Amino acid sequence: MTLNDTIARVTDRIRARSAASRGSYLDRMARAAEEGPVRAHLSCGNQAHAYAAMAEDKAALAEGRSPNLGIVTAYNDMLSAHQPYEDYPKLIRAAARRVGATAQVAGGVPAMCDGVTQGQPGMELSLFSRDVIALAAGVSLSHNCYDAALFLGICDKIVPGLVMAAATFGHIPAVFVPGGPMTTGLPNDEKSRVRNLFATGEVGREALMAAEMASYHGPGTCTFYGTANTNQMLMEFMGLHLPGASFVNPNTPLREALTVAAVERAAAITALGNEYVPVAQILDERAFVNGLVGLMATGGSTNLVLHLPAMARAAGVLLDLQDFADVSEVVPLMAKVYPNGMADVNHFHAAGGLPYMIGELLDAGLLHPDVKTVAGDGLSHYRQEPVLVEGRLEWRDGAGVSQNDRILRPAADPFQPSGGLRQLNGNLGRGVMKVSAVSPDRHVVEAPVRIFHDQESVKRAFKAGEFTSDTVVVLRFQGPRANGMPELHSLTPVLSVLQDRGLRVALVTDGRMSGASGKVPSAIHVAPEAAMGGPLARLRDGDVVRVDAKAGRLDVLAEDFDAREPMVADLSSSAHGIGRELFEAFRRSVGPSTEGAAVVV
Repeated sequence: MTLNDTIARVTDRIRARSAASRGSYLDRMARAAEEGPVRAHLSCGNQAHAYAAMAEDKAALAEGRSPNLGIVTAYNDMLSAHQPYEDYPKLIRAAARRVGATAQVAGGVPAMCDGVTQGQPGMELSLFSRDVIALAAGVSLSHNCYDAALFLGICDKIVPGLVMAAATFGHIPAVFVPGGPMTTGLPNDEKSRVRNLFATGEVGREALMAAEMASYHGPGTCTFYGTANTNQMLMEFMGLHLPGASFVNPNTPLREALTVAAVERAAAITALGNEYVPVAQILDERAFVNGLVGLMATGGSTNLVLHLPAMARAAGVLLDLQDFADVSEVVPLMAKVYPNGMADVNHFHAAGGLPYMIGELLDAGLLHPDVKTVAGDGLSHYRQEPVLVEGRLEWRDGAGVSQNDRILRPAADPFQPSGGLRQLNGNLGRGVMKVSAVSPDRHVVEAPVRIFHDQESVKRAFKAGEFTSDTVVVLRFQGPRANGMPELHSLTPVLSVLQDRGLRVALVTDGRMSGASGKVPSAIHVAPEAAMGGPLARLRDGDVVRVDAKAGRLDVLAEDFDAREPMVADLSSSAHGIGRELFEAFRRSVGPSTEGAAVVV
């Protein structure tokens, strides 16, 4: 199938824009590859330190002739998605030995749970944790003793941070090893219903707690299609997972077999063998465009609009919001997974999942087929799904037709003809809106604004009954320079209730919403942010703002707007407490949200 003209044009534009940075990056990776891992050149004392605790692997490590795999793990017990990783190192070391390799835990990286910190001060560290993860993974691999890296990470900032590190060490192969989603619990729409009832005082905290615990009930990724599961989709579309690995539940025989296969593949594609595939060759502009296509086709998390540019920048590839918007225009929305529908990721996987979707998009000419992946050359590997046959792992062709067209539809007959993301431009700046779960009659909202500087003020106004007419809620000074750009997901029940009452409401913010947010029109990531004197800082209560996802506009209708002085807010409350003082240097040096809100790239 001929590649879609828009996909080809966007790719060419990215390639041209990135020519200098990508060329410099590839030169650095080539020099690093020529030097290779240094363990064979280490002094005896250096090597003794590296191998001292490796017991039965000492001899093989000292010889230096077998692949040594570095494990970078984000294991902790705080994240249900990461709890299964506790036993992975032992499994990985055993699998490596069986194929004549060795494996060591190179290091650990932090992994915070946004579900715990939503609406809390700790959320102001969340986005910056991505860059800390990249730094920590870089420290882990800096011993330069590894022929390939296995990255154990799943959730919101963890995968992007690990990809940034993998790209930085792009001269060695990198295989991402998932853990899978938890089994289905309380349906997500029922959980949302109880949250809305709690917001209006119709049920108490006991009912809310019972609903939350029945939804988040065991090991594995949360089952809605938020940032964590969007990350897992992305790793397949970009060729960093083994095919079909993303949504197999934890602690199952198939899950374990896929982990073993990831180890075997990592050992096979090092420079010591005949299939050397450094990750720098995988992470080119085509892989990132394929990631954009997957994001739009699945209606994925808006957090990836921040993370993809940062990941790409680490590999010398420069993405722009226009690339997201153009890809969204031609990629059909093929999936309906909560919050965009009633199904969860387990239902999506059972309906055909990623193998079906990737096959459809390849046949429609919407994906680059000629890419390198950890599974081999060509994205066609990812049309297949893994199965166990008499205990042996095999890949077979995925479902040729959707097994449930209420969840997953063909590219030729999608839920919507275009993807779920809109770029917004206007005199208020530049931002994005996820529209895949927003009713079409809500794509345009024009109303007076109410301005707030923190989430709690919005909630207090709601509880006081102050929202009685159509309103654009403006929550400013929530960008990366102001307070680290926390997710504003705790506003979702409040705004949803107002909308359900018949009001036309929208949110405009230089902050970000969770990947679990959906049905309220929200112009997010607005840049330049208010803390940098951006246009949002000149808004006043009562100004009429037009949020227009159809025309891609974000404007204030005030004749004197350009002449106003921007407001300067008191940001001292975000400077201290719960570790926030440690991140002052990050707040001072972070880049704009349009470039990924990154510190280290």
